[in-house]
Parts: sequence; C-alpha cells; structure tokens
Amino acid sequence: MLVLDRPGGRIAASTRRRLPMPARLRGKFSLISGSTILVVLVVLCVGAPLFTSYSPTAINPTSPLAGMFSTGHLMGTDEFGRDVLSRILYGGRYDLAIAFGATAVTLVTGTLIGLFAGQIGGRTDTVIMRIVDLFFAFPFIVLVIAIITSLGSSLINLFIALWVVSWVSYARIAHGQTLSAKRYGYVVAATALGFSNVRIMFRHILPSVLPGVIIFAMVDAVGNVLLGASLGFLGVGIPQPTPEWGSMISEGQNFILSNWYLSIMPGTALVLLGVALSLIGDGLSDILRATR
Repeated sequence: MLVLDRPGGRIAASTRRRLPMPARLRGKFSLISGSTILVVLVVLCVGAPLFTSYSPTAINPTSPLAGMFSTGHLMGTDEFGRDVLSRILYGGRYDLAIAFGATAVTLVTGTLIGLFAGQIGGRTDTVIMRIVDLFFAFPFIVLVIAIITSLGSSLINLFIALWVVSWVSYARIAHGQTLSAKRYGYVVAATALGFSNVRIMFRHILPSVLPGVIIFAMVDAVGNVLLGASLGFLGVGIPQPTPEWGSMISEGQNFILSNWYLSIMPGTALVLLGVALSLIGDGLSDILRATR
C-alpha cells in the first residue's frame, strides 16, 4: 500500500518510484551547468565597473567602429565610439532585471489567483477563469506592444506590460494543479475537519502547486528576456541611449558584414542567458520528478 508521508503527495521511501540514476544525474548536471552560467553572467553584469572603465553611453568620435581586440577596447566600439564590452555588461543588467523582476511578480500573482479560484470554486472560479481565457484570446506580443505604446518606452512600463499579461499562464497552471490536489486524501481530510480555506490553500495545496509553476517560471523567464530583446530590436523597448542587448543587435545589423561583433556579441550574451535559464528549468524538472 502506498503511504503519503507529507502534504504534496510524497510517497513513502520504501515504495517511492524513482527515475533511473542517469536521469537524476542528468538533472543535477543541467542544474549545476545552468546555475554556473547564470552566476557568471550575474557577476559580470552586476560587477560591470570592475571589468570595464568605460561608460556605456560615453561617445568617443575619435574611434568609431574600432575592431575587436583594439587598444583599450576588447570587443571594439560601435559607430559612435562607445565601448561594446561596456554596453554588453551594463545592458545585461536590464535583461537580468526582466528575467527575474518581471517573472517573479507574475509567478506570485498568477499562482495566488489560480490557487484562490481553484479552492473557492463556484461562480468566483468561473468568472476568474473566463477572465484568464479572455487574456489568452489576444496575441501576447501585440498586447504588450499596445500597452508600452500607450504608456511610453521605459523599463518600468515594460515591467507593467509583462505583469498585466503574463500572470494568466501561472493562474491556469495553478488552477489545474489545485483542482487535482483537492482530490488528495489529506486535503479531503483537512476539509472534513473544517480547516479554513486559507489554511488548506497555503499549507496543504500550495506545496503540490509550486513545483509546476516554478519549472514553468524558468521557461517564462526565457520568454520574457526574448520579448524584452525583441521590443528593444523593434525600438519600443528601453529607450536609447540606455544599452540593452536587443537594441544593440538592432543597431549593429547595419554593420553585420564589416563589424559583425556589434550584433553577434550581444546576441551571444542573450543566447547564454536563455541557455542558462533553460538548463536550470530542465534540471529542476528532472530532480522534482525523481523525488515523486
């Protein structure tokens, strides 16, 4: 007989189904690899003044389009003589802020809404989930661009646009997980004992909901970073002259044949951030499946 040993549906160690050892090792390797890449990027971007002495917005008309490994410019300069390495490191701060700041708020908001709707049920559940369906009916990027265009281009307005439209995915996931968790024996028992909805939601159901939304958050963070870069590429993201990887790729495309590094280097940084977050999500998924 299977014995539930704690909230969240964990099964007793004697009968617990585990993934084969290679799968668990793969999960740990992915998690460690992704975390290492992410830590390196965070250290480089947050500690940018330690790695470059140039201002990311300082124009130097005497050395435009200097090549890579030029004297004093490891990754060269752009058409305005601005140091490319400096702009990549400082610009990474905004992309990291989008990855963590925007994702964290939508994760918390959407999870709480989905948890509440699934637990309360009835007309409240129906109304909330119809609102979620309404948001899904609109093209995501079009809605984000419309909000930013209305509010103006800035990092805060980009965050607001992401917060307004991104919570619905978490709400749907949390809602589905909550409906499944309500059928667990310990949740049924807690309800029969007359525990409050708040206690049941946060103490008994939330532990079962969190693994799914956290794994999705890693995927969503990659999407948010790519969306921020896409908006910067289109010129509706963070305004100039503030450096941002997407806008740097856009600026460098006119010189892709002669000065390829202007687009390739920020693009490489963007890919590394996406790979790091994807590896972390993949590793967490494997590890969480191994512990069920």
